[in-house]
Amino acid sequence: MATDPDPTAPATEPTDAEPAPDAADTEPAADPADTEPAADPAPETEAPGLREQITAVIAAARRVVTAHVELAKSELGAIMGEVGRVAALGGLAFAMAFLVALLLPIGLLLFLGEWIFGSTGWGVLLGSLLLIDIAVVAGLLAVGMPGIRLGLAFLVALAIGAVAGSVLGLELTNRAWTTIGERLLPGVDAGFRPLAVAVLSLAAIGGLIGLIGGLRASGGSAGGGLVMGAFAGIVLGVVTALTVGPRVGAAFGALALLLAWPTLMGLDVARTGIDGDALKARFYPGMTIETTKETIEWVRQRTPLGRKS
Repeated sequence: MATDPDPTAPATEPTDAEPAPDAADTEPAADPADTEPAADPAPETEAPGLREQITAVIAAARRVVTAHVELAKSELGAIMGEVGRVAALGGLAFAMAFLVALLLPIGLLLFLGEWIFGSTGWGVLLGSLLLIDIAVVAGLLAVGMPGIRLGLAFLVALAIGAVAGSVLGLELTNRAWTTIGERLLPGVDAGFRPLAVAVLSLAAIGGLIGLIGGLRASGGSAGGGLVMGAFAGIVLGVVTALTVGPRVGAAFGALALLLAWPTLMGLDVARTGIDGDALKARFYPGMTIETTKETIEWVRQRTPLGRKS
C-alpha cells in the first residue's frame, strides 16, 4: 500500500532541468540563395589628355585673374571713395580759407573807413579805388613800364592828396568862397553864398577848359568837352564850398590821391607809349632761334648738299 508524502518535507528541486533555448539560437539559418553577390569594383578612369589639361589650366588661370580683377575693383572703389571724401573736405577747407582771405581785407577796409574817416562808406569807396589802382599798377608792370615811373606818379599823387586834404580839412576853400561871395553876391543868403559862388565860378572855368580841350583833340567834340568840363566844375565847386572838418577832409585827400595816381600813370603811358619790341622780346625765343639757325648753317658748311638738278 502506498504511503502519502510528508507534507512537512521540503520540496526537491529538479537537478536535470535543461536551460531555456536562446532566441538567437532559434532563428533559422540564412538561405545562401538569398544573399546578393558583392558589387564589382568601379573601373579606373583614364587620365585626361594634354588638351584637357591645358584647357583646365587656362580655365583655372582665368578664374584666378578674374578673382584678382574683382578684388582690385573692390579695393579701387574703396580707395576712390576715400579720395572723394578727402577731395570734398579739402575743397571745403580751401573755400573757407578763400572766404577768410576775402573777408579780412574787406573787413579791414571797412574798419579803417569807419575808424579814420568816420564812415564805412568811405571805406567802401576808398578801398575799391585802392584795389583798382593796384590792378592798374600790376597791368603796367606786366607790359614793361618801369617801376620808377610808377613811383614818381605816386609821389605826385600823394602831394596832390596831401594838399587837397589839408585845404579841405582846414576849410580854406570855404573861407575863400565866403570872402568872394561877400563881394560879388552881397544880397544872397550867407549860408548859400559860398556854394553859389563856387559852383558858378568852377562850372564856367571847367566848361571853358573842356571846350578848348574838345576843340584841340583830334576827332573830339567841343560840345562834349564843354558839358564834361562844366559837370566836373560843379562837382569840384560843391566839394570846395562845404565845411567838412578834418576827418572828412582827410578822406577827400585820400580820394584825390587814389584818383590822381592812375590818371598820372595813364598820362605817362599816353605820352611815352609802351615799348612793343621790348614786350615782344620777353616772349619771343630769339636767342634759341638764332642759335639754331647758326647750328644749321654750320652743319651745311661741313656737310655740303648735293648739287641741285
